[in-house]
Amino acid sequence: MDSQPKTRFFIISDTHGDDLTHYPIEPVDVVIHCGDLTEESKLSEYKQAIKLLNTINAPLKLVIAGNHDFTLDDTLYRKKLAESYLPLPQGDCSVKSIYGDFGEARALFDAERFNNSGIVFLEEGVHDIELANGVVLRVYASPFVPSEENHYGYHYDPLPGHTWDIPSDVDIVTTHSPPKGVLDFSTMTRNRAGCEMLFSAVAKARPLMHCFGHIHEAWGAKKVAWKDLNGAYMSHMTAIDGEKSEVLQSLAKLRGEGAEAKEDEHVRQRLKEMEDRGYCYAAPELEKDRQTLFVNASIEGPDLLTQQLPWLIELDIPKRQI
Repeated sequence: MDSQPKTRFFIISDTHGDDLTHYPIEPVDVVIHCGDLTEESKLSEYKQAIKLLNTINAPLKLVIAGNHDFTLDDTLYRKKLAESYLPLPQGDCSVKSIYGDFGEARALFDAERFNNSGIVFLEEGVHDIELANGVVLRVYASPFVPSEENHYGYHYDPLPGHTWDIPSDVDIVTTHSPPKGVLDFSTMTRNRAGCEMLFSAVAKARPLMHCFGHIHEAWGAKKVAWKDLNGAYMSHMTAIDGEKSEVLQSLAKLRGEGAEAKEDEHVRQRLKEMEDRGYCYAAPELEKDRQTLFVNASIEGPDLLTQQLPWLIELDIPKRQI
């Protein structure tokens, strides 16, 4: 692959208005936040999320919304106001003093961009971004999630679904929803909660990395090898070469390694180093159009009281001219 020096990505999702327990001490090139910046979409939570992003040593922080960030979704926000659906704390407070006026939450992120803090809020679509290390990164971003309910932001009915216009020349796909079949198993519903149409679009585009969150208990990273289906419809049952794919880390794998560590000093030391570092690290060698790294970077744990480790990923990004 014709590449420049490796690009370092610090990937998080589903922080839900909380600070991070762990930060990378060393600088990184790009932070990606895959949505659910807030729990209740309050202005104070957005400000906390911006404060969090500004503590990370990186010249660029790419941010998308998630379903909890409904005040960034004006259509749903208007509906919630009309239905008086928003809870208020005790005291003399107006709804808009807590949640903001239309566009006010988004304006917080726009102000950060004008202040040259490096925070860039991404709307749905393709974005070409020149990094400080000289790499030109092509990113597809989308906050949308499948849901039959309409209480949260950026939802769409699983049928007929959502249109995912992901071109084949993107480097990174960042969505809030996972694709169906990869790091999306919900222990609450006992089924795969990702989007089948999103998986098909990613399988056709075959980016170097697809990062997301939303399903907290499916945290982890998986290096997927693709089959050559010659244009046939791609589902997770047909498009992935299971024998050549590898789960780099998951909650299930961590539990197994934890048990193994009781008997194996090397495993115990490796787990301790990861905990001391404060993040999971991966630098997979990826062959464009044949392999994709999937990362579920949900920070909030399944029990809502614990934090999962963020991801630091190093990738070779091919050279490109804007």
